Amino acid sequence: MMFYTNESIVLASGSPRRKKYLEDLGLTFSLYPVTINETPLPDESPGNFVLRMATEKGEAAALQHGDSWIISGDTVVCLDQNILGKPFDKAEAFTMLISLAGRAHTVRTGICLMHADKRISSCTVVETKVVFSDFDESVARAYISSGESLDKAGAYGIQGRGAFLVESIEGSYTNVVGLPLSELVNMLLQNKVIGMRNTCDHV
Repeated sequence: MMFYTNESIVLASGSPRRKKYLEDLGLTFSLYPVTINETPLPDESPGNFVLRMATEKGEAAALQHGDSWIISGDTVVCLDQNILGKPFDKAEAFTMLISLAGRAHTVRTGICLMHADKRISSCTVVETKVVFSDFDESVARAYISSGESLDKAGAYGIQGRGAFLVESIEGSYTNVVGLPLSELVNMLLQNKVIGMRNTCDHV
């Protein structure tokens, strides 16, 4: 493991993917999923929306864990300035996928690290450009039949079967999955929440 945990960490999320990323880094943490109103405000930009969501999730967790470092985040798939959430059914999933085919879209994640007792809060928005191949309707229907579309924002999961839809990405891959690891690790190191293990003297 590359890192060790210096102080108490709480992940304000129930996402198994975010949980797995922190486990893979070797971090010790607890889970505290929170539920908030996730309705965008009138004329709210996607970037402002994910930043507000991440902040509000962190603040909600901090009410119960004021002596811990809270990690919170929110991820959306955006086509132009329109947020594509999780589809309600297969028909909406099909509409989303066809709208994305052959085009570039943006995945935005708001990520926050905060400590209520220390009055520290660091938040940012990370963007990744994703380009889909120009697949046809039969490909979209085949993917939807796998069942993966219905619980994924934008109706696809890049970490699963949906990877074959992606022609290229520009930016952080882990951001598309839901947690921009480079930015998060830098936040944790800068605040000395975690440390790096020195496993060898020479490289």
